[in-house]
Amino acid sequence: MTPTPLQAPPLEQLRQRSSTKWRTYPDDVLPLFVAELDFDLAPAITQVLQRAVLAGDTGYTPPDPGIRDAFAGYARRRWNWDVAPERVRSTGDVMMGVVEVLRRVITPGGGVVITPPVYPPFGDCIEEAGGVVIRVPLSDTGAAWRLDLEGLERAFAAGASAMLLCNPHNPTGTVHARDDLAALADMAERYGVTVISDEIHAPLTQPGVTFTPYLDASPAAARHGFAVTSASKTYNLAGLKCAVMVAGSDDTAAVLAGLPAEVEWRTGLFGALANVAAFSPQSDDWLASLLAALDDNRRLLADLLAEQLPAARYRVPEAGFLAWVDLTGLGWGDNPAATILREAKVALHSGPAFGAEGAGHVRINFGCAPEVLREAIGRIGALARA
Repeated sequence: MTPTPLQAPPLEQLRQRSSTKWRTYPDDVLPLFVAELDFDLAPAITQVLQRAVLAGDTGYTPPDPGIRDAFAGYARRRWNWDVAPERVRSTGDVMMGVVEVLRRVITPGGGVVITPPVYPPFGDCIEEAGGVVIRVPLSDTGAAWRLDLEGLERAFAAGASAMLLCNPHNPTGTVHARDDLAALADMAERYGVTVISDEIHAPLTQPGVTFTPYLDASPAAARHGFAVTSASKTYNLAGLKCAVMVAGSDDTAAVLAGLPAEVEWRTGLFGALANVAAFSPQSDDWLASLLAALDDNRRLLADLLAEQLPAARYRVPEAGFLAWVDLTGLGWGDNPAATILREAKVALHSGPAFGAEGAGHVRINFGCAPEVLREAIGRIGALARA
């Protein structure tokens, strides 16, 4: 049975929210920048949080709030990935987990590979952990983006200590192929490189596209890799602070076990409760409806750009609710988001923030009502025609 797409609340209701998306700009600006969804929470999440508030259950997070078992069940159900719950630890958010793992697997000044254009905090987290960023951009085949395996091998051979993988990739929405991940894992093992895979967008992979968890790509990946993920992106829980760090072997599990206790204490109680509810089967129907809505919007965006901004270049993403759009042909310079915000009153994410490869690009959040997307692209189209 085809799921019914979720419907977003009206703008006047959304503007009552107090999160970054709704408090950064005045009300005459349409905010399509930060990665927050406009849809209501999954009912199972709302219910567990309401119960906690009514019970005054607002204390410290317990040693085992159920997140390990919930994530293991979710991974098995969605990706046929067997995760040992004892190899899972929690913390406050994905980037926090990335920093803590990096601190244990590199020495000060160690090189850490990223694949730009990529999520801007990657560079900050590498520096926070004492590492040095090594850039190996994604390869553009003309039809898709792929990992540049030859470039990665050169970086590994030159002495990189670790790699921070974005899987699925933000901002392009690319779901890396199992063969590419397995080839990456073989190279990483050969050169002694630790791969940390940020898989926060994995639940947002569209039906018909196969997501491969890095640790499940091959035995080599499981031996040396880590995954860090959360329900926060898919289920709109960023403010509740909970993420999981996953090891694929006894050796990497020992690294997680050796983290200071404070790392796990950073897990928020509401975040743990909400993540357990998100990962439960009770939220599966909601996720199917969310994916249906995002599928409609990613295709609607293609139609709107073709109509309003024919010079734009856009590939429909395989996962997520973020669109990577090349506006170079409009002649609005390296950072067209600034012009669009000033003249069209639409807030998009700045392309250059994702690396030099982002010059002339914007990232558009299409996790909103179709009418909001139409209005936003209509405003930008009017600016282009002015």
